[in-house]
Amino acid sequence: MGQNSMIDQTAFERLLFWLNPDRDQAAQKYEAVRRRLVEIFASRGFPDAGRLADDTIDRVISKVEKVSDGWVGDPAHFFLGVARKIMLERSKPAPTVLPPPPPDEDDIERREREDRCLEKCLGLLSGENRKLILEYVDGKTKERLEQAQSLKLTPNALRIRVYEIKKTIRPCVEKCLEEETR
Repeated sequence: MGQNSMIDQTAFERLLFWLNPDRDQAAQKYEAVRRRLVEIFASRGFPDAGRLADDTIDRVISKVEKVSDGWVGDPAHFFLGVARKIMLERSKPAPTVLPPPPPDEDDIERREREDRCLEKCLGLLSGENRKLILEYVDGKTKERLEQAQSLKLTPNALRIRVYEIKKTIRPCVEKCLEEETR
């Protein structure tokens, strides 16, 4: 057994002694407490009642050294308090994930204007340049490398060519947007 197993076993022995100094009676008390915890969790509608009972016992074991010396009364009440805390933790509603707010009308209209202007300006390009820029923008690195190879260009030469095309489109889109907002 490893070091942790010894610590766990020692803590478990401490728990049994807290339940009752007589080992047999402590074992009976332990089983009764566990059964009661399972019943409580099950009656509250938790489908994993056995696991929650074990979680409760594990938490009590981790605290028994601190609690047992000053505890007055039946230790079973401490188990019930820990179980109550676990039920509260489990009963908290999951955080509500709200959908993003719908875009406001101004945002929708602005995007529609941008799309119209971009489409208009792309239409002014030669068919070859239009195809090149659209494939480049939609592509990923691997696809861009294949695109460069098919055009017999280096990847850097393709980037420069795309940059030059974008340089001609940008002023066109900006001018169009100015005209549309008047």
